[in-house]
Amino acid sequence: QVQLVESGGGSVQAGGSLRLSCAASEYTYSTYYMGWFRQAPGKEREEVACISTGDRIAYADSVKGRFTISRDNAKNTLYLQMNSLNLEDTAMYYCAAERSYKGSWFCSLRGYEYNNWGQGTQVTVSS
Repeated sequence: QVQLVESGGGSVQAGGSLRLSCAASEYTYSTYYMGWFRQAPGKEREEVACISTGDRIAYADSVKGRFTISRDNAKNTLYLQMNSLNLEDTAMYYCAAERSYKGSWFCSLRGYEYNNWGQGTQVTVSS
């Protein structure tokens, strides 16, 4: 079971940027595909982005062109660079991990496919 710890959240004005990090405890981190998800108050959790063990990437339409997911296997860390933030990006952001048995190309934007979750980091965008 991999433990995940997010950091980097905070308050930012619309149009600003933040970089989230997710540190993984597992030394076999490189064998996990990873994802970012978010949940705003009163709303369901929604997908943000995912990255496979082979660095194949997928984004939700709502963040394409603004957010960038990346991973550093040497540091056991997942990142989410968020640019051009808007009010609708306000949410608790969670990273998730799942051991990959489906090939280096596979990652998922479906939360139910992940069994390992961090505690979340809050992102608040103000006007």
